[in-house]
Amino acid sequence: MTKKLDRPRLLELFCLFARVGAVAIGGGYVMFPLMKKEVVDSKGWISDGEMIDYYALGQSIPGVIAMNTSTLIGYRKRGIPGAIAAAAGMATPSVIIILLITIFLTPYFDCVWVQKAFSGIRAAVVAMLIMAVWQIAKKSVNSPIKGLLALGSFLSIVGLHCSPVLMIFAGGLLGVLLFRKEVGA
Repeated sequence: MTKKLDRPRLLELFCLFARVGAVAIGGGYVMFPLMKKEVVDSKGWISDGEMIDYYALGQSIPGVIAMNTSTLIGYRKRGIPGAIAAAAGMATPSVIIILLITIFLTPYFDCVWVQKAFSGIRAAVVAMLIMAVWQIAKKSVNSPIKGLLALGSFLSIVGLHCSPVLMIFAGGLLGVLLFRKEVGA
């Protein structure tokens, strides 16, 4: 993929991640399709594979996945100043929105209409999560062995209550052992 802008301005990084952070309700996985559309499809700053790698790394380290991922992308494009600009952009809408909710909506949380609105929002968020999983799976699970690893990890987490962190480490180890030829090692 040709990079449309190898070195975006810091303000552009801030504004892009602020835009993503402002419209993505439901957390990091919900932000994946929106972030991918902006960073990969529109701007061409990183490839599909890099986006998935950054999301995987963002999930593997402590913190909020969308914040971690935006910070990694910002760092990749502009170093430490880029990381700060991207993280600040991602955080700013949430801080403003939570302050507004706290000030104006908290007294109405028990209202039946507010509860109904939240029910609808939760249903929409499920659709966005499914979309994120679908997009990641299409790019990541592209062979039978990877499909078995994904299914095994899922069943281990859901059925055996294994730690997701353990599954991430096990996936990394199995990746090193099984997929050496894919990266030319």
